[in-house]
Amino acid sequence: MKQEEEVVKSNQKGDIVVDDDGYGSLWRDCGWFVLFFLYLEISHCLFLRQVKISNLKGKIVGIYFSANWYPPCQNFTRVLANAYDQLKNSNPGFEIVFVSSDEDLNSFNNYRALMPWLAIPFSDLDTKRALNLRYNIEGIPCLIVLQPDDSVEDLIIEDGVDLIYRYGVQAYPFTRQRLEELVEKEKHEHDNQTLEGLLTNHGRDFLMGNSMPKQVPVTSLTSKTIGLYFSAEWCSPAAKFTPKLVSVYQKINQQLTINGHHNFEIVFVSSDHDQTSFESYFQTMPWLALPYGDPNIKNLTKYFDVRGIPSLVILGPDRKTVTKQGRSLVNLYQERAYPFTEDRKRLLEREMDEEARKLAKFEYHSGHCHELMLVSEGNGGGPFICCDCDEQGSGWAYQCVECGYEVHTKCVNRVERGSINGS
Repeated sequence: MKQEEEVVKSNQKGDIVVDDDGYGSLWRDCGWFVLFFLYLEISHCLFLRQVKISNLKGKIVGIYFSANWYPPCQNFTRVLANAYDQLKNSNPGFEIVFVSSDEDLNSFNNYRALMPWLAIPFSDLDTKRALNLRYNIEGIPCLIVLQPDDSVEDLIIEDGVDLIYRYGVQAYPFTRQRLEELVEKEKHEHDNQTLEGLLTNHGRDFLMGNSMPKQVPVTSLTSKTIGLYFSAEWCSPAAKFTPKLVSVYQKINQQLTINGHHNFEIVFVSSDHDQTSFESYFQTMPWLALPYGDPNIKNLTKYFDVRGIPSLVILGPDRKTVTKQGRSLVNLYQERAYPFTEDRKRLLEREMDEEARKLAKFEYHSGHCHELMLVSEGNGGGPFICCDCDEQGSGWAYQCVECGYEVHTKCVNRVERGSINGS
């Protein structure tokens, strides 16, 4: 009875409106948006408690759209939980509300158990639908950050996922002014980055090699094009890409050696779970590596905004970042991608366009039952994952208009129409 009296008292203040069935709702008009919640729930130890909407008043609130079934959501949830714990210790004026896209209650409960923040009840479909529509959510994970009422200019930040990945807790309090400061700081750091600053620390000024010498000074990489290879033995896409990168690395250096140079090197930045896995994986690589567990690994991952592996970041001889899309360029152009510059990329794209004019407009591929149509990035195509080799692609491709199946032009295994089962 006491709890009911508290709710009614809160209702009289206008914070919570009690429906006939005893549930609460809130329409909160802050000028630029209307925020609608039913009761928020939070897991605490082994019991569940309800939190009043009024508890969020005056706080910076992140609305987190996510689901247990989607791996990128799981990855970001771990990152967000770490940032949340740090922020809550020093900034009690910050809160997150989970809006689930899970498929069933059990999945919702298991996923929410990993979250130290609030949540919209799984059964509250109306509120979840209203929030998705209000913020035009087209993909997950998505983190919308709302400012308190008195910060109208900075009221809504829609790219919270990107900000947490790039800046972590430094993004707080998520105001436009703070974000402009971080962008300027980031630009200054990248404009003035050095190999020593990226690859060394107070206790180490060398990299590991597989052959003698086992310790290679970072200074020996001066004036070279460097690839930072973020990868791990447990990563399935890396298991396919690493052998390809080894071949490309060797071919590039063979050609450079003929010309009297050795101006290309790769440094393995490991995400392996243990020393044994790291050593086993590194043995398959002919290049250098940061030591397992080195503190620079975490710093580099954040500095270059690496969100998935394998990833290949290219640094030019002037130490500037040439591209973060090295993996895609290797997949598309192999050793011809070197030195990975924009000028080189444009040249290769022109060559690809010329070659595409010679390709058939339609093909049948042994790995698919429907006819495939040749598409370009400006004509029905775009960045994709090849359904044949499972690697990234862009530019020209063969695409199935019926089901979205898409492959690199080089991956098509041509067959005659009618020779495929089901066609």
